[in-house]
Amino acid sequence: MREQYCDILIVGGGLGGVAAALAAVRMGRRVILTEETDWLGGQLTSQAVPPDEHPWIERFGCTATYRKLRDTIRAYYRRGYPLTEQARATENLNPGQGHVSRLCHEPRVAVAALDELLAPYRANRQLQVLLRHRPVAAETDGDRVTAVRLLDTGTGHELTASAPYVLDATELGELLELAGVEHVMGAESRADTGELHALEGPAQPLDQQSFTYCFALDHRPGEDHTIDRPETYGFWRGYEPDFWPAPLLSWVQVAPETLVRYEKNIFEPDKDFDLWRFRRILHKPLLAEGFAASDITLVNWQQVDYWLGPLTGVDDAERDRHLAAAKQLSLSFLYWMQTEAPNYQGGTGYPGLRLRTDVTDTADGLAKYPYIRESRRIRADFTVTEQHVGVAARGALLGSEEFRDSVGIGSYRIDLHPSTGSGSGPRQYLDVESWPFQIPLGALLPVRVENLLPAGKNIGTTHITNGCYRLHPVEWNIGEAVGALAAYCLDTGSAPRQVHTDPVKLDEYQKLLTDLGIELSWPREVRTQKKYN
Repeated sequence: MREQYCDILIVGGGLGGVAAALAAVRMGRRVILTEETDWLGGQLTSQAVPPDEHPWIERFGCTATYRKLRDTIRAYYRRGYPLTEQARATENLNPGQGHVSRLCHEPRVAVAALDELLAPYRANRQLQVLLRHRPVAAETDGDRVTAVRLLDTGTGHELTASAPYVLDATELGELLELAGVEHVMGAESRADTGELHALEGPAQPLDQQSFTYCFALDHRPGEDHTIDRPETYGFWRGYEPDFWPAPLLSWVQVAPETLVRYEKNIFEPDKDFDLWRFRRILHKPLLAEGFAASDITLVNWQQVDYWLGPLTGVDDAERDRHLAAAKQLSLSFLYWMQTEAPNYQGGTGYPGLRLRTDVTDTADGLAKYPYIRESRRIRADFTVTEQHVGVAARGALLGSEEFRDSVGIGSYRIDLHPSTGSGSGPRQYLDVESWPFQIPLGALLPVRVENLLPAGKNIGTTHITNGCYRLHPVEWNIGEAVGALAAYCLDTGSAPRQVHTDPVKLDEYQKLLTDLGIELSWPREVRTQKKYN
């Protein structure tokens, strides 16, 4: 078995992992970055989800490197695509003109942008990227993780990597399980957290947010691109959850706050909501006339959320069964749209909807990896609860809790998609207001283990607060702060917990973050606002 050594080992190549790697190599450290798929970027690329961002993103509210990523994506379109002159001159170009974000784009463009950001450090050998490598075991010595065993899924060979610091940037917090790091899964009890919207009764570890296999479509009227009928289409065609006011395979969407149905045909836009435009990633009118035959849109809609079982806390066979069922759900919704969906002409079906396998770079047309909303989470020195960030939970207090140990900022609603429930069936949406918030260093420190740090959605949040800390720019900020922390500790001989408890070291570390371009607090005029997109 091969063995490799570096200063910082980052397992997981999603946004948090890439940001952690960038921070560490910028501070002169040698890094190994591993990724289970063949694309870096996680939810932005292999999961095919355009970025969910807050309304101030073009001016402030993200790190300098996240802003550089956004600029690099836009520059890619300006360099390589036949944009109209008006589109090319648009300062804040949005290639898809999607509703969900001010920057909706194709996944592979983000892959290219991330590669561009990392390229200099791969060239000088500071950074080694191992694609198609999945963690299968971890070695520990007391309160330290000494090595991680990785499986090359392409060759079947294994590699053991070791480093003074190991960062878990996996989508599901895989290293927490493998290394025996104390962690939480699913929904906590209100008795444990005191949260306004937490579960009554005991905690439910298997009550986890739904996940989704996203896919991309274009539309070719007059052509027939109908896929084969999925094996379990009959089940999904008849499935109607108790909390859903119609069959799941329908045009019906649910307003989470009130669970009131609203229905809109895919090609009948209005000023408030239109499925086709919601996550559209390429808009035909922005391109030279005749270049593109259609828009491209990304399907990550309520109808393809899978909530019939969790991915963590179950054995491999059950996990794989849920993954397969989630794929069947996504394909069944596509088949329904192509064959049975009421269309705007009064008939049924849109056979011209074409699955864009090239956009996701997969044979089945689905994303390389499911869109993960909830991970295992460390038991942390400090846990962010709803009382720290929720508008209703904070009552008369204006703004979120201010943390002296802030390592970054973010903003999003507490947005929980339906969860798997706990034996009595799925649990419905939770969507409530939160204030723009900070990321406390204490939430990045495991209660016991000294040299493993979380670099994604696996930080010290709860099931509730994960709903606002799980989005693209926040995950990037978490990863960047953790990568810088590991490098700082190596430079100074400090331990992460010392940085947290020693005011002098904390000030020095926070100054380092500021120098790297990480914002630690919101402008005063923003911190008590409740805008989200």
